[in-house]
Amino acid sequence: MRQEMEAFLSYLGRERGYSRNTVTAYRNDLAQMLDFIETESGGPVGTDYADILKAYLLKLREKRYSPATMARKIASTRSFFKFMVDSGRLGENPTQNLLSPRVSRHSPTYLSPAEYQRLLAEPTKVPTPEAQRDVVMLELLHATGLRISELVALDVRDIDLDQSRLRCGRGDGGREVCFGDRVCDLLRGFLRNHRLDLLYDEEEEALFLNRRGARLTRQGFWQIMKDYVSQAGLGDKVTPHTLRHSFAREKLQSGADLHSVQQLLGHAYISSTKVYRQAAPR
Repeated sequence: MRQEMEAFLSYLGRERGYSRNTVTAYRNDLAQMLDFIETESGGPVGTDYADILKAYLLKLREKRYSPATMARKIASTRSFFKFMVDSGRLGENPTQNLLSPRVSRHSPTYLSPAEYQRLLAEPTKVPTPEAQRDVVMLELLHATGLRISELVALDVRDIDLDQSRLRCGRGDGGREVCFGDRVCDLLRGFLRNHRLDLLYDEEEEALFLNRRGARLTRQGFWQIMKDYVSQAGLGDKVTPHTLRHSFAREKLQSGADLHSVQQLLGHAYISSTKVYRQAAPR
């Protein structure tokens, strides 16, 4: 069945256009499932997949995975066996009665365009290199939907101003993200001026630096944004991730399809992206 798994993963990448990190996530989940099947059945001949998959579900529960993780692993299994049936490799889908745990999802918090401008106005009030850095970071987050961890991990070499795009992540989990002219101009000015004001070590590769000239951390940016949110009077539910939520909703509202937004956000599973479609006004 390993060959069938490879055929399925190839189908996801070639015909469905899934990103490399999505395919990698499927590979990890399916490899775990197949390891269990091979251990329990001893081979594919006469395998009762329905019973073995029920045992697999129990095993996942014993490992105390979160409901969201279990739901994702079961969704991967269902997709794989549907492919097996659709491609004629299997006569009946053994996942038909496989129950997935209910996952409660909290509605994401969004900023309206006006609220975002209120937030952005705060660092513009202070003419310091740190405040100018913060403007660039907020604008980049709002324009790309990057995760905070991806933002602070950016190096100068990850930015391509000629093509108005950046590279975030490393290896198979990396992806390219485009940005508009406004963000391109901000980044160009930041690299030529304000980043240099914060730079102490010429060998430092980080794009965004703290006042000591080292890479700004995720926790550091979280505190910075918390202060701006408070100053703008936006309440205590706005976090750095709110800008990612706002980016996703605005993309869907402007007519982007769900799969495109999934790719932009770097979601491994489309189910993670669907929450924005449900929340986006029609």
